Order: sequence, then structure tokens, then C-alpha cells
Amino acid sequence: MTTFGEKARELMSQRGISLRKLAAAANYDVGYLSKILNGHKPPSMPLVRQLEAVLSAPGGLEEFVPSPARCTSDDSPAVDDELAALELSRRAAASDIGAETLDRLERAVDDLATAYPGTPPQELLGRIRKHLTYVVGLMDARKTLSEQRRLLVVGGWLSLLGSTCHIDLHELPSATARLRTAAQLAKQTEHHELAAWCLETEAWQALTAGNYRRALTLSQGAQAIAPRDGSAFIQAVAQEGRIWARLGAASETREALNRVARLVSPLSMPDRPEHHYRYDPAKSDAYVATTLSWLGDPAAEPYARQVLARLESATDGPPRPRRAVSARLDLALALISADQADEAGHLTLTAITSGLLVPSSYWRAREVINAVAARRLPETAELREAYRELSDQSGPTA
Repeated sequence: MTTFGEKARELMSQRGISLRKLAAAANYDVGYLSKILNGHKPPSMPLVRQLEAVLSAPGGLEEFVPSPARCTSDDSPAVDDELAALELSRRAAASDIGAETLDRLERAVDDLATAYPGTPPQELLGRIRKHLTYVVGLMDARKTLSEQRRLLVVGGWLSLLGSTCHIDLHELPSATARLRTAAQLAKQTEHHELAAWCLETEAWQALTAGNYRRALTLSQGAQAIAPRDGSAFIQAVAQEGRIWARLGAASETREALNRVARLVSPLSMPDRPEHHYRYDPAKSDAYVATTLSWLGDPAAEPYARQVLARLESATDGPPRPRRAVSARLDLALALISADQADEAGHLTLTAITSGLLVPSSYWRAREVINAVAARRLPETAELREAYRELSDQSGPTA
């Protein structure tokens, strides 16, 4: 039986289109597309339709898509079925909304936040948009004050997660709009954990843009309003440590790291460690590796190696491919400081071609590439070419 990848390559050959040209025309990462054509990842339906358009073969690939993948696209039947079930449950309840509908919406938020580390942001956004549309449709329904607050909180978390995906994609106007909505809903419902995560997310956006002083103010502001027993407080302290490292303030960096260690030490592994808004010990280790590498601390190299090994072996739970990519860049930067630029270049090339590096993290790869180039190493040309291909496929905002 012909596979999806075999059929796609047949069409590419007939039309004289290379993998790189196909990826560029479809606006997908060449490494990511290569994994799909080789059967290592299932294709999403939006990607299938895009490839069919580029290859001038409407419907020519869909029949070769594995059945489960047909139900995981941005506009997938799986999401539609989930929302249809929610609507039936709501109509069956005695009130216009009811506790069951809200319970299931809150579980959907947890599911989406758990899917975040392993789902391409553009795909996750499709699911988030549909849930937000459903939430908006419930706004005019009759409900109690308690139900109104729960619904607004759900909308706030969905808006915040949507903003995070937009930041990953470097879609900053959309990210800002969704972040403001999330912050407004957090204020309206007096939900301090959500409000603190909004500030922490804004701090992260400022950090990736190189606005370190603003990022510092925002991370400290998040700590001021966050519940002390919540994850947002720990995350904001960890973020402050990373920012101090970028500013080259060694004593402040280590003080923040010590505070995080004290906060994390009593924590056990949560039941859903992949959940973006729940802090876990493995996330703390990854942040320490990043912080030490940014500070140029000699301890960064062994620490980053340990973190990468644990992530790749899934010692602390399921695989976290996006964290593993970040860990490679952490180790690469640490190796630059240790005058091991050859290995640093190899790790960076692996990260760039993984198909998992999001636009908001491209600057981290550029940092290592520039350091390799400064040493006039032969790997420079290959790294620059791979990075150029990655940037071209992500559009001008990357």
C-alpha cells in the first residue's frame, strides 16, 4: 500500500519540486516536513491541503493520510465532536450553562495546556480558537454569578494560552491582543494566579525581544500578585533569574536560583507534568541550565548535559521534545564558553533542523551561530544555510 510520504514524493518528482522548494512554498520547516514524508510524524490536514495546493493535486494526498491524523487538524472532526458533545450536555442541563458544561470546559483547558509542549503552535491555535468561539457563544446565556466567573476564567486561560502560541510564532500583534484580554478577564474575576501568569508571559515576551529591564519589572510584578502556593510565583522567580543572567548580574542570578530551589524542593511530580501552567521539578532543572548558560557559568555544561540526557530518556515522565531542543541550545552556549565550539555547532544544527524550534527561540540559535562564526570554524557556512532556510520558511517576522 502506498504511504502518504511515497505519494507526496511521487507528485514532487512529477512536478520537479525538491523537498526544500516544497517546504518553502508550503511555509513549513523542511526538517518537520521531512519527518512527515519519512513517516516519523503524522501529517495534519491543514498541511495536507497546503501540499496539495502547492503540488496542484487537489485531493491527491488526502486518501493516503492515516485515519487518526484526519481527526487532529485545526478544523478537525475530533474538536468539532468534542464541542458538539459539550453543547448537548449544556442543553440537557436544567440551566442555560450548568456545572457539567463548565467542568468539561475547564478540563478542556487543562488538556490544551498539557498538549502545548508537544504540539506545533499553529495547530494548537486552531483548537484554542474553536473553544474560545464556544465560550463566547455562552456569554449571553442565563447563568449564576458563580457560573459567570468560571466561564470568564476559562476564557482567560484560553486567551493566555493562545497568546503564548502567537508569541511562539512571533505574531506579536495577535499575542498582545489575546494577552490583554486574558489580563482583563483575570482582573474582572480577581483571579490572581491567572493575572500573575499574564505578567509572567509578558515578561517572557519582553525577554525574547531583548528588553531586559522591562522583563525584570514584569517578572517582579508577577511575584507581587501571585499566590505564594501557586506555580506562577515559582515561574516568575525563575524568569527573574534568567533575566538577571542576561544582564550579567551574577549575584542576583544566583540569589534567584537559590529562591527557586527552596520553592521547588518540597514539590512532587504533578500528575500532568507537561501542563504549561503547572511547575514541576524537571522544568526547574531546565531553567537552571538555561540560566547558567546565559550567565557563562562553568557549571552550565555538566548541568545542561544532565538535563538533556534526562529529557531524551524521559526519566521524569513523557518525552518533552520542545524542552529537549531548548536544552541543546543551552548546552551549545555552555560549550561555546568552554571553547568547544565544534560540538556546539553540531548541537545547534540539530536544533535548527529538528522542526521543533519555534520562531520566538530563533534568537537563541543565532547567538550560538554568531559565536561559531566569530571563531571562523568550517561549520559556520552549514549553520548559516540551515538557519536561512528555517527563517525563510517562517516568514519575515521570524
